[in-house]
Amino acid sequence: MTDTFELPDPDRETPRPSGWLSPHEIARVRAAVPLLYVDAVPVRVDDSGDVVAVGLLLRATPEGVMSRALVSGRVMYHERVRDALLRHIEKDLGPVALPQIPSSPQPFTVAEYFPTPGVTPYHDPRQHAVSLAYVVPVSGDCRPQQDSLDLAWLTPEEAVSRPVLGEMNGGQGLLLRQAMAYVGRLP
Repeated sequence: MTDTFELPDPDRETPRPSGWLSPHEIARVRAAVPLLYVDAVPVRVDDSGDVVAVGLLLRATPEGVMSRALVSGRVMYHERVRDALLRHIEKDLGPVALPQIPSSPQPFTVAEYFPTPGVTPYHDPRQHAVSLAYVVPVSGDCRPQQDSLDLAWLTPEEAVSRPVLGEMNGGQGLLLRQAMAYVGRLP
């Protein structure tokens, strides 16, 4: 999960979009119930629809460690999964990424992130989260946004190489391998 963690400041109330919880509220909810997320593996495809490149974000963890990441984030209350995918792709890749999300998106897998390491291959120390994972072709101009420092386009073989997977946290390397297997590009 790639949301940035901030300690709640109960004395500061900032404006937020409808359905968005305050830092104090999200901390309370994270401690009590699983949250729904989406993970998106942005890809470039050729004219026949074969995946030719995978987009991986470069981010700094709260501890200052550089890591590769997928597009990821929460599904808001009263938000369709399709709209959550679009929102997070725009947030991380920019407003002209031009994602091609089918009218009825189906995840290639469901990843369950636990705050306790080792329960599943997916780990998020902040929360128990269930994520629907998608491979999403993008055809527009993609540039890192928000807390992303860089966006690298790698061949599927490069993306699932040991060095690159070793730069991914929380089980996202496994999720990337599953995505490449799903699209028939796992070497």
